[in-house]
Amino acid sequence: MSRPALPEPVKMISSIFSGIRDILNETITALSEEFGEIDYISALAPFEYTDYYAKESGTSLVRRFISFETLVSPDTLPDIKLFTNKVEDKFTKEGSRLVNIDPGYISRAHLILATGKAYTHRPYIREGIYADLTLIFTKHTFRSLEWTYPDYSDGNTIAMFNNIRERYAIQVQRLKNNQP
Repeated sequence: MSRPALPEPVKMISSIFSGIRDILNETITALSEEFGEIDYISALAPFEYTDYYAKESGTSLVRRFISFETLVSPDTLPDIKLFTNKVEDKFTKEGSRLVNIDPGYISRAHLILATGKAYTHRPYIREGIYADLTLIFTKHTFRSLEWTYPDYSDGNTIAMFNNIRERYAIQVQRLKNNQP
């Protein structure tokens, strides 16, 4: 019989993209003020995998990935998504989002994104938020699934998430050893 146990804390990550760099920077600041110190921030990269957001957010979108120093409980994911929705609302003009924030977390086993959109691989959590199983960690690397977005399947993106996961594994080990 399985016995309920609390899960390990997880490493919060986020994808942020916008066509306006100042808004991108203000968004990163807002997230840092809410969730704590950022321990990784990617270089600016063009968001070119889809034109899905062009009508709403414009073209020439750029993206950054970030991760946070403080580990969190995985059950806080809906709260995180609801907060990031508020930040997106702050940067909405005439009904169009000027920034898109996709929060999630990395654990030892997978990368989960938060979404408000239901689908077969997205179990419901609470308050209108679903968990999107985006990548799984197996054979020493993250691997994409048949539904993984192409930008998350990209080799460079997976390498970045592998590096963030390595940092996370060190943090978890330190917690287990009661080290700062």
